[in-house]
Amino acid sequence: MKLSLPRLRAIQVGVIALYVLCAGVIGRTSVYVFGEYPAQFPWYLGLELVFLILFALVMRRPGIPIWSLYAYFVVQSVIIVYLESIPPHLDFITALFILLCYQVALVLHGRSRWVWGGIFCVLVAASLITWFGLLRGLALAMTPIAGNIVILTYVIANREEELADQRRQAMLNELQEKHRQLELRTNQVEQIAAIEERNRLARELHDSVSQIMFSIILNTRATQILLEREPNRVRTQLEQMQILSQDALSKMRSLIAQLRPQSE
Repeated sequence: MKLSLPRLRAIQVGVIALYVLCAGVIGRTSVYVFGEYPAQFPWYLGLELVFLILFALVMRRPGIPIWSLYAYFVVQSVIIVYLESIPPHLDFITALFILLCYQVALVLHGRSRWVWGGIFCVLVAASLITWFGLLRGLALAMTPIAGNIVILTYVIANREEELADQRRQAMLNELQEKHRQLELRTNQVEQIAAIEERNRLARELHDSVSQIMFSIILNTRATQILLEREPNRVRTQLEQMQILSQDALSKMRSLIAQLRPQSE
């Protein structure tokens, strides 16, 4: 189904925002790590670039096999958790799980989306609690966990709406096709009815008018005979022939009127 322009623009803006988020994490990491932990900087930058490249590849080809998607989410989760474990243990690294939640809602179906979303939330909380302690770790985990839930819920709701639109459009197309077939069958029925009506009129023409004309012929022959033998009875025969002729003419006019199109 072709998306409407406003919805397409909203999706494009959302994807751009995700890339901006990833770029922001990389930029913020560079600021914190490069000056104070220069030895760790290549690890941070290298793994974050690997994360970004893998993310972009899956965004360009979301229809890859399901097992490959599961392996991809595992690898990306390991990268984030490992980055969190490297000093100085930057808490904002867990914001990368928001990008994974977006992809989970985009490429998976059913309950598996919520399962992976729950796994990501647990990993956020577990990694931050490990390096910052229980209370501080939970406090720091609230924001990325909320982001995970919001993005997951929003994308799933948007996809369900798109699927509902597709189903409605499919139903509309099916109804239009059935309406077209019904109109075609109606035209065929009307044509068949017209043919049957013409056949009925032809039979009636044969059964009624033909018999009257045959009677007129017989009366004409009888009149010729009476004209020679009993001339005084000719008048009666002529009157009978006139009645038969008028009856035949009336039936012919009636049948011709029925043969005319209704528009006339």
